[in-house]
Amino acid sequence: MTLVASGVQTYSCEFDAQHHLGWVFRSPQATLFDMSGRAAVRHGAGPSWEAEDGSRIVGRVLAQRPSETSASIPQLLLEAHSTSGIGTLSAVRYVQRVHTVGGLMPAAPCSTEHEIGSSPYLADYVFYR
Repeated sequence: MTLVASGVQTYSCEFDAQHHLGWVFRSPQATLFDMSGRAAVRHGAGPSWEAEDGSRIVGRVLAQRPSETSASIPQLLLEAHSTSGIGTLSAVRYVQRVHTVGGLMPAAPCSTEHEIGSSPYLADYVFYR
């Protein structure tokens, strides 16, 4: 199953080990649409995906490679390491994020600890059994 995602990558302004403020990735927030344009899955922290039928998976990154589009988040291969509910996502074992556009940390430097910034992104998510 391939779904088209539209959403944001969320970042938080945090101190690093040298006590410098910088953007740190926090979570995605996206809606994944089927080929007819109907919202089918919500994507969020974990990373997790929850289908309209209540089935849910949480993944972990196995591999990544640069996007085919410059200034975009990497493409990923993830493995589902937990599932819940019965439905669309219950048999999914792998998720691949491809054709990414955008989503990089905000270009403007952050200046306040815990400040939130986000960047819009698009991607295709391919779900494998």
